[in-house]
Amino acid sequence: SADAKTAPVGGSDLASLRSYVQDGNKRLDAVNAITSNAYCIVSDAVTGMICENTGLIQAGGNCYPTRRMAACLRDGEIVLRYISYALLAGDASVLDDRCLNGLKETYIALGVPTQSAARAVAIMKSAATALIGQTNTPASGGAKYRKMETTQGDCSALVSEAGSYFDRVIGAIS
Repeated sequence: SADAKTAPVGGSDLASLRSYVQDGNKRLDAVNAITSNAYCIVSDAVTGMICENTGLIQAGGNCYPTRRMAACLRDGEIVLRYISYALLAGDASVLDDRCLNGLKETYIALGVPTQSAARAVAIMKSAATALIGQTNTPASGGAKYRKMETTQGDCSALVSEAGSYFDRVIGAIS
């Protein structure tokens, strides 16, 4: 923010920069966990959304035919990518500017049920925050469990930050 104001870095800006650098490896590990599992996160979220509303895959539904299902998966991956960018940068501006700006209006114009889209994002949030917080276990992950080598330590702040980015998306499309 000091750069944007063309002001010298000092005080709280310097403290937040120090904190960002100290937690850099955790941040990188969190983004790696999300991006390495992006396909599973998105496909499971879309599947969960469809299981809750089977009308989406019926003739006339928003995930029928295959072309619309592919668009749904693509949109989920795009949203997840921008959340990863925001998490890496520690700043939601790229998410807001490049992903959320006009997203609800676009979905409404295309006839996409925003409630279903928001539900898919909520499911993605659960999966991604479990990976970041290392609460993904063989018992809860089943055959899809994947062990990630990560920096040890408390990641609760990153889980909360990532959760806030998912909540931003949900709020923008609801």
